[in-house]
Amino acid sequence: MAEPSTVARPYAEAAFRLAEGSNALGKWSTMVAALAQVAGDKRVQAAIADPARSDAQAAGVFISILAGQLDGGAENFVRVLAENKRLELLPEIRTQFEALKNEREGVVEAEVVSAFELSAAQVADLTQRLEKKTGRKVRTTVQIDKELIGGVKVVIGDKVIDGSARGQLSALETALKA
Repeated sequence: MAEPSTVARPYAEAAFRLAEGSNALGKWSTMVAALAQVAGDKRVQAAIADPARSDAQAAGVFISILAGQLDGGAENFVRVLAENKRLELLPEIRTQFEALKNEREGVVEAEVVSAFELSAAQVADLTQRLEKKTGRKVRTTVQIDKELIGGVKVVIGDKVIDGSARGQLSALETALKA
């Protein structure tokens, strides 16, 4: 059985091409995010998994919940997903759509995990430094993890910059064992 990310990729690319073709990346980003949120709801998952429900009815669940929030192209996209039994992939489709959008816009996502609450000035300074380091615009999300003891850990794609006290102590422990 194929990985969900592999199966979701062509749908994410199709949605991206539709959005790009209509010069509506922001609008499509919002619509795909709303669809993914609906797909994550347990009640909706149960409704679309019901074998008595037709593909058109499954698509109708999404379209009716998001009435007025989807344009015709997005509604057709939902119908195609329903016909191919792929509605449950919407969260992964959203992830891949956002990655394509970010790549197109030259944006990289950075997840900052800090031991303590960071001020807006500290986040802005860190974001600026990351933009200088990556050469791209950085969109930063911050989480708090007291387990770090102190400092921050930054994750950008598959790169990790661990400046936390816990990370430093772990590196020291590894060096001492060697």
